[in-house]
Amino acid sequence: MIRLLAILLFVIPLAVRADAPPPPPVAAKSWLLMDVTSGQIIASQNPNERVEPASLTKLMTAYLVFTALKEKKIQTTQSVNISERAWKMGGSRMFAEPRKPVTVDELLRGMIVQSGNDATVALAETVAGSEEVFAQMMNKEAARLGLKDTSFTNSTGWPDPKLYSTANDLARLAAALIRDFPEQYGALYSLKDFRYNNITQPNRNRLLWLDPNVDGVKTGHTEAAGYCLIASAKRSDRRLLSVVLGTASDSARAQESQKLLNYGFQFYDTVRLFDTTKPSGRCASGKAPTTKSARGADGPVVTVPRGEADKLKADFVSQQPLVAPLSAGQPVGSIRVTLDGKPFASIPPSR
Repeated sequence: MIRLLAILLFVIPLAVRADAPPPPPVAAKSWLLMDVTSGQIIASQNPNERVEPASLTKLMTAYLVFTALKEKKIQTTQSVNISERAWKMGGSRMFAEPRKPVTVDELLRGMIVQSGNDATVALAETVAGSEEVFAQMMNKEAARLGLKDTSFTNSTGWPDPKLYSTANDLARLAAALIRDFPEQYGALYSLKDFRYNNITQPNRNRLLWLDPNVDGVKTGHTEAAGYCLIASAKRSDRRLLSVVLGTASDSARAQESQKLLNYGFQFYDTVRLFDTTKPSGRCASGKAPTTKSARGADGPVVTVPRGEADKLKADFVSQQPLVAPLSAGQPVGSIRVTLDGKPFASIPPSR
């Protein structure tokens, strides 16, 4: 018996389109709430409006530094000499000094916890030789990740007319960082403070103190961008991600982010459609187990308004013609998901 579509299926991320309480009013230029577990957007406002990302840019810098570490092009214990360019950076700093070597690990903490522009430029120069080349790498990676409305000109988020992104792209970037580098994310983005050069600076993400479920990710602020925050929280097996851009104050970005995360956890469930670890000749339909009850199982999940799981139905549509013999992992069809009889999501064969 052929295992249904094997293990590499994915759900096409769709905005949740079903009856549910409306999201709370959010005092921000643009915002978005994503269920990272399913990849679906729960709610948003102006998600594709291009904005200045400020220090949220550093998420891409971290992604590329983590990639370089994974590929063993650099090491966390490696000593870095701070260039004059990095030392002279304005804005937030970790207060690294020329002629005083600092390790890559310390620079990462300075960039992620303290949002240090000096640390960020030093990391970019370590990976690429120069910040200009690093910016080219950032744009190449953005294209690979499908960030269609994003352009990088520097590693820090320093204001530039050609530097822009959107709530949607920033959510995709943050989700990719959490997904692709879970160990680094877990070890660094939840740190509440970092001490370097006899100076202790706190993480500017206030939610790390206010909500024990929040474990990251990044703040940003410039005069043009306003106060911005990407926050992620995990409760049980569910992870939600909020992007709030252009609020009026430090406290407002935390408050508005908290409202969105609470809304998502309170009014939505993440539901596993079926378990691909069990051979099956057909797709289960009707009530699907929640992610929590399906712990340890493997299969696509969708996000639905709380209490709506009974209205989910998933039908297997065979891909024709199928000619024997079939090879392992070969696509054999797709799953069409409806909620209360209306199209809800599609699960295509892996490509």
